[in-house]
Amino acid sequence: MERPAPVPSDRAETLAAHAGDDPFRFLGAAAPPIFETSTFVFRTVADALAAFADEQEHYVYTRRRNPTVRVVEEKLAALEGAAECRLFASGMAAISAAILSCVGAGDHVVCVDTAYGPARAFITGYLSRFGISATLVDGCDPAEWEAAVRPNTRLFYLESPSSGLMKLQDLAAVTALARRHGIATICDNSYATMLLQRPLELGVDLVVYSCSKYFGGHSDVLAGAVLGPAERIRRIGDAEQPLLGGVVGPFEAWLIGRGLRTLPLRLRQHQQSAGRVAEFLAGHPRVARVHYPGHPSHPQHGLALRQMRGASGLLSFELDTGDLKQVSRFVDALRLFRLGVSWGGYESLVWLPVIGAMHRAPEEQWPNPGLVRIHVGLEDVDDLLEDLDRALRAL
Repeated sequence: MERPAPVPSDRAETLAAHAGDDPFRFLGAAAPPIFETSTFVFRTVADALAAFADEQEHYVYTRRRNPTVRVVEEKLAALEGAAECRLFASGMAAISAAILSCVGAGDHVVCVDTAYGPARAFITGYLSRFGISATLVDGCDPAEWEAAVRPNTRLFYLESPSSGLMKLQDLAAVTALARRHGIATICDNSYATMLLQRPLELGVDLVVYSCSKYFGGHSDVLAGAVLGPAERIRRIGDAEQPLLGGVVGPFEAWLIGRGLRTLPLRLRQHQQSAGRVAEFLAGHPRVARVHYPGHPSHPQHGLALRQMRGASGLLSFELDTGDLKQVSRFVDALRLFRLGVSWGGYESLVWLPVIGAMHRAPEEQWPNPGLVRIHVGLEDVDDLLEDLDRALRAL
């Protein structure tokens, strides 16, 4: 299958609509077809030999390459400004593949302490069986990363902003430090997407995403992505992707591609509505603190203005009570914000981080029970503000 013609624009809205989607690759189909096949056949032995010589460039088996998947990888790479992209079956499949591509037995990893819980567990727990050690840092001060470096440190794992307390890392400063020590860097950019933050331009080696969030946008798909330089991504495509087997299916890839076409419009609305919600919460007497990089009250608001182009629809806040019964009363009173663990879809969601912690950590490690995380969806923002106000009065 020939590659699509380049899109004559570098603007996000145009790339989201057209990158990878040249209709004349597929008999003029305006929407790319779904190649729902596991295997591909060959006309001759010579054709098969040529395909097996480079399975990343030829279609042999969908575990390695599929036309529908490839269209979406090309669109994501164009949006990111990356040389290459590989899609995976989940965000964690992408994260674990990226990490394993950077470390080996006996190495050391430094990870931000508010990174996505399963990613943290993979780094601090699962990797220990291979003698890989880890240090968790708050990460807000680049000096903390410097202090954590050991002779065997091979990876800095960043997530900026993190999805709980919305902590930021100074990506340019931390990656410059990493390069001086010969350390690889990975950044989970799911919160901001490439439309609001460009980690590769700030020196990061690999960017990872949960495509289930804003890329899909409709809470109906599970997928992940790794993006970066061609050589690094090709190594992942030869090793971690096919050998670990966390390969995205053609239909799931097609859903991601469909969602990407409206990503700029949706993200703009998420951000606009979240800004109003953050302002409302910051002025409410029952709210002690708001965690939102786009609000001036965030302690790293200046850094957010420097390295981000805006904030998305995810924020958290702390109620003026840590009594779980009272906090539960607030959550249960919400009508439009539904209780659910994910975010990034069309709908507004609320979550209490303490719920997950109660089942995997001792009580002294639980977050403040009054910490509430919300995702501001695409509903009318005045309705969302009324919903929050009504529930806060229930306290």
